Amino acid sequence: MSIKPGSKYHPIFEHLLRCKQDAITLTFSEIEALMGSSLPKSAFKKTTWWTNRDSDSALQAGAWVGAGYQVETVDLAEQTVTFQTLQAMYNIQIKDGEIDWNGSAVKALRVYKRLSQEKFASELGVRRETVSEWENSKYEPDRSKRKLLSLIAKQVNFGDIE
Repeated sequence: MSIKPGSKYHPIFEHLLRCKQDAITLTFSEIEALMGSSLPKSAFKKTTWWTNRDSDSALQAGAWVGAGYQVETVDLAEQTVTFQTLQAMYNIQIKDGEIDWNGSAVKALRVYKRLSQEKFASELGVRRETVSEWENSKYEPDRSKRKLLSLIAKQVNFGDIE
């Protein structure tokens, strides 16, 4: 699920999309200013409100997940949240203009697409166990799968690969 224009959380999405930092910390007040409205009371009381799971029950997560960020830390006492890019979280390496498809990069792409290992494996035409083995660095994808992963990454604007 992605964030829709007109959603009260869309301004957060736009702000993070324009942000060119690996990590950004915003106060709850700054987030409310971006939104032009108040955060719900649960955002001030429960760290679970700041989930990275984009779903019908957590529409707000679509703002940061859709922009390529995840919540790294939430400090309810200080009323701050730190967002971090998937690329920074998983330390994606680029070699010769292409993503180095190590375990971390494979997992980051899967998480970025918000897919389970099973659904990602189906998309790639491999077993779920194969995706798990790649993510745990037991094996690396072969040349044809690396090319497919790169194609998928480009289609979804993962890692800003040109």
